[in-house]
Amino acid sequence: MRGRIGAQFVALACAWGSSFLFIKVALDGLTPAQVVWGRLVLGALALCAVMAVTRSRIPRDPGLWLRLSVVSVLLCVVPFLLFSWAEQHLDSGMASILNATTPLLTLAVGTVALADERLDRRRTAGLLAGFAGVLVLIGSGSLAGGGGHLLAEFACLGATACYGVAFVYLRRFIAPRGLPAVSVAFVQVTIGAVIMLAATPWLAEPTPRVDAPIALSMLALGALSTGLAYLWNNNIVQAWGAVNASAVTYLTPVVGVTAGVVLLGERLTWTQPLGAVLVIAGIMAAHGAPRPAPRPVVVPDAAVDVEAERAVR
Repeated sequence: MRGRIGAQFVALACAWGSSFLFIKVALDGLTPAQVVWGRLVLGALALCAVMAVTRSRIPRDPGLWLRLSVVSVLLCVVPFLLFSWAEQHLDSGMASILNATTPLLTLAVGTVALADERLDRRRTAGLLAGFAGVLVLIGSGSLAGGGGHLLAEFACLGATACYGVAFVYLRRFIAPRGLPAVSVAFVQVTIGAVIMLAATPWLAEPTPRVDAPIALSMLALGALSTGLAYLWNNNIVQAWGAVNASAVTYLTPVVGVTAGVVLLGERLTWTQPLGAVLVIAGIMAAHGAPRPAPRPVVVPDAAVDVEAERAVR
């Protein structure tokens, strides 16, 4: 089981790391909102196929659909729009670097909201080392507005803030139900697709231009980086916990920067390999051999709501 989750962790890092490359290519012929439309619709279709093959059941609980609507907005719609808009002004590698701030925000939220996700010296040291690696990757002056891209960089940070809250929300309100990961992923991505489909009349202009590279990028972005990726992500959250799962974004800069340099000719600076080493060292220090999360105990909606109210108080 540990080996299977570990393999999904690596696959997820590759899928999400390469997603920034796919977005950059797709923006050659599509607007940011059109990219998100295609990404979520294709992702929902991919997960629909997985549901059919595995004969998984669609949850019928209206309360669960409401909670997963929150997850969909925080984990799909809003961050996808922010990253797609930002990549009009940033290299794909830089977007993937900024994405690596997610574990820090997840840790901050998880420390408050989750009883079993507390800081200790090892985890603190590892997260600090990983964050130091992110700062090195960014390079001096980048967040100070170098190149006139400050607003785009803050858009990426806003997206990672959404991810941080969504990771913890999944662990706090969805994982205790013990639902199959494929069902959770299908519902959350499908809700996002429905939201974008409803906005189609406002997204039709300008007319999209789709050639072979754009079509292939959108197919990979939807089916792999959205559909299967969210299935893997839900498996990892259930097995390792929210903070451990969000650490996948420590690896996405390595994948994103490499893809940008090799395939798009983006510039490689000396800070990027150094930062990558610090990021990997941070992962090893903070997580080591991940401890499985406690076995989910299925609880009714009323019990979850009471528990949430107590947590707020």
